[in-house]
Amino acid sequence: MSKICVIRISGMVRKRRGAIDTLDMLKLRRKYSCVVLEPTKSNLGMVKRVKDFVTFGEISDDVYKLLVEKRGKEGKKFFRLHPPIKGWERKGTKAGYNVGGALGYRGDKINELVKRMI
Repeated sequence: MSKICVIRISGMVRKRRGAIDTLDMLKLRRKYSCVVLEPTKSNLGMVKRVKDFVTFGEISDDVYKLLVEKRGKEGKKFFRLHPPIKGWERKGTKAGYNVGGALGYRGDKINELVKRMI
C-alpha cells in the first residue's frame, strides 16, 4: 500500500479537545498543512478520528517527489501548502467529498488537489 497524504482544511475554533490533540500529534497545527504518513494501524486510527477536519488519500510517488521538491524541508514529512487554485469543490469545506464537498477520504484524487495547492 502506498503512503497516505493528510491535509488539514478547517480551523479549530470551538472543536473537540480530542480532535485538537490528535491533529497536534499528526503535526497538523495550521490550515493547509500537510503530512505524508505510512498506512499503519495507529496512523489510520488517528486519521479516522479527525476525518471531519481533514482530507486524505493515497499519494502517488511522482506527486510526492514533486511535493518534496517544491515545498519540502530536509528529513521532514511536513509541508505547508497554499489554498487550492480554482478553490474547493462545489459544496465547500463543510461537506464530505462523497457528497460534493472537500472533507474526508478522496482516494487517489488527492494527487490532483496537492498539485493545485503546491
